[in-house]
Amino acid sequence: MATDTLKSTTGASGAPGGLRRLLLDNGALTALILLVVAMSALSGDFLTADNLLNIGVQAAVTAILAFGVTFVIVSAGIDLSVGSVAALSATVLAWSATSEGVPVGMAVVLAVATGVACGLVNGVLISYGKLPPFIATLAMLSVGRGLSLVISQGSPIAFPDSVSHLGDTLGGWLPVPVLVMVVMGLATAVILGRTYIGRAMYAIGGNEEAARLSGLRVKRQKLVIYALSGLFAAAAGIVLASRLSSAQPQAAQGYELDAIAAVVIGGASLAGGTGKASGTLVGALILAVLRNGLNLLSVSAFWQQVVIGVVIALAVLLDTLRRKAGATPVAAGTGAPGGRGRQAATYVIAAVVAAAVVGAMSFVNGGSSASASRPKLGLSLSTLNNPFFVQIKEGAQEEAEKLGADLTVTDAQNDASQQANQLQNFTSEGVGSIIVNPVDSDAAGPSVRAANKAGIPVVGVDRGVNKADTAALVASDNVEGGTLGAKALAEKLGGKGKIVILQGLAGTSASRERGAGFEEGLKAYPGIQVVAEQPADFDRTKGLDVMTNLLQAHPDVDGVFAENDEMALGAIKALGSRAGTSVAVIGFDGTPDGLKAVKDGTLYASVAQQPTELGRIAVRNALRAAEGEKVAETVKVPVKVVTKENVDEFGG
Repeated sequence: MATDTLKSTTGASGAPGGLRRLLLDNGALTALILLVVAMSALSGDFLTADNLLNIGVQAAVTAILAFGVTFVIVSAGIDLSVGSVAALSATVLAWSATSEGVPVGMAVVLAVATGVACGLVNGVLISYGKLPPFIATLAMLSVGRGLSLVISQGSPIAFPDSVSHLGDTLGGWLPVPVLVMVVMGLATAVILGRTYIGRAMYAIGGNEEAARLSGLRVKRQKLVIYALSGLFAAAAGIVLASRLSSAQPQAAQGYELDAIAAVVIGGASLAGGTGKASGTLVGALILAVLRNGLNLLSVSAFWQQVVIGVVIALAVLLDTLRRKAGATPVAAGTGAPGGRGRQAATYVIAAVVAAAVVGAMSFVNGGSSASASRPKLGLSLSTLNNPFFVQIKEGAQEEAEKLGADLTVTDAQNDASQQANQLQNFTSEGVGSIIVNPVDSDAAGPSVRAANKAGIPVVGVDRGVNKADTAALVASDNVEGGTLGAKALAEKLGGKGKIVILQGLAGTSASRERGAGFEEGLKAYPGIQVVAEQPADFDRTKGLDVMTNLLQAHPDVDGVFAENDEMALGAIKALGSRAGTSVAVIGFDGTPDGLKAVKDGTLYASVAQQPTELGRIAVRNALRAAEGEKVAETVKVPVKVVTKENVDEFGG
């Protein structure tokens, strides 16, 4: 037995066998090297200093979250709440420092304390309430997100300038988020490998009952473990908000899954007992490299999610093969003598391989991006899960093809931080011009300023960008559209009646502006009573669910104003035969499905924009700006209320 163990730790004889064993022992690192090689070969823009720094910045928030989740997974737990806790902590900081006048230093302490408190609540529910970790942290996910929306009233809150410097660079080149990531990673490594609580994590994850019988106070240790996860989530939320210069109540949605994926890709087991900080960092870098590379390669936004899932599965499969090959455990402080030496040798080999790749690919791809004959444009859309923005994309692609330009389209999935990453990728790629449809006008500012600094003109489409220079804004007037919608609905109801409002995604400028315009328009009709207004996130399914619920409390409603056609169509489903007969529904956008519903009579009206034309005009202006031509600062595309009488004019 001892002989077999010795063979498994020493590996096959000879250098090739030793290298194979070293790489198998670090499957995630091997996957990262292969991914870097592939991306370098496919894109000449990948291995540039600016882009590599971008990757570090884009990995930072996920890595910091994942370091905290590592503690939980090593101890055989799970934490689904870290994304919401990050958003809540950042919101507490911004709210207390700006709205309540709390000194910034104390506000930071409050934000960190918020994260720790959330973690302690998770720990109490799990240790003393006997709730499964999945259920306890799932509940905290909802509570944390809800509290961030309550505190912020659904709108972003400007971040204090002194804290926003965490999103800047040191010496003009080293991003502070990367530095914070490294510090938090070192802290994680020390906690796991050098402290009593770290050894307790491995013991609990390996066999909780045995740990308890050996005298370990498991319940108390779990409180500390989940409190550490909350603390790291708070740090990640502060770094994320600093990058965006604002606390977004909807920030970090889905980041908990990225954090868990990073930990597992890095070699940890969901069954507990294994995991290390360096593996988690490599896992986070794999996700960042993948997303960055796919952007640079102009892979369809729809296919990107498929590719990311496949690569995650392959990375974990490689780690499974490593385990079957008899590799040493990855728990800190375990393994045969000399394990640390082998690990150090692995990272030296990785550094040599990476340096070789950088040199070779820089030589092979040198000057390739500069020699491109067709002008390159980047288009970052807030979401492609909405027909309106799909139409913008289609109009932009048609115009780009007509004018002989290469257009790369990305989908931010209504995530301001993901959009910031995409805009940074465009900047480091050196596109001729960038078109952006911001998730949030304030949050897009820092990334657009970075493009300004690089001399890349930026054109806003549908929504403007705050605190940054744009060559042009191509947009409809959302406020005016909301006012027109209020007038049309009020006149349809004869100036009196009960109505409900379905709001869009909380915190987005489109929802705020359309809502403000509608509210302003209603002032002329005091007989109209708003009995309820609830968010349905611009989504048809949520519009159906929210409207169904509202009808239980307000069955006598006379009208509905939805801030987009998708929610309006969901409301029509909820209303059934009442839609278009006893209840008038008005939407916004003039999408094909919306216009069809107007023609059928179930949707009374839609405030129609011209999304395809928005995309075309944006591309034309972006190309002119890239060539140094002067363009109009604001290009307004008219909106119009479409009813059954004039729907044919809009192709309905």
